[in-house]
Amino acid sequence: MALTPLDIHNKEFTRGFRGYDEDEVNEFLDQIIKDYELVIREKKELMERVHELDEKLKHFSSIETTLNKSILVAQESAEEVKRNADKEAKLIIKEAEKNADRIVNESLAKSRKISLEIEELKKQSSVYRMRFKMLLEAQLEMLNHDDWEELHASLDEEEKEQGS
Repeated sequence: MALTPLDIHNKEFTRGFRGYDEDEVNEFLDQIIKDYELVIREKKELMERVHELDEKLKHFSSIETTLNKSILVAQESAEEVKRNADKEAKLIIKEAEKNADRIVNESLAKSRKISLEIEELKKQSSVYRMRFKMLLEAQLEMLNHDDWEELHASLDEEEKEQGS
């Protein structure tokens, strides 16, 4: 059983003829020495353990610092990547809008050109139709004209003359 400081303080030695009992004092001192050596050993072990834990703490603190720096660098990199992606997205959108405007403008120009061509074709069709109608009317007039009958009559006469 280990002694406490109170045990040492309250220890009373019995007196012999010449004072304290020397064997009892020596025995008590031996017990104090053993306990004190045990305390010193424990203190040394605890100091070694404290030193070991301090080293681990320094190591982990170093790792924590490195990790914090890495996290900061990663966050900065992520922000930079995000900014670059935003810039690139804006450029892509701007280019797409430009292309869309160009395509719309080209389509409008083609549409106008086609509309003009259609109008021109309608005019040409109308002119052709009118000319064709005039041609047919002229041909019909020629067919309805009395000249045919005269031509027929003159041919009939020639045939008769040749036949006689």
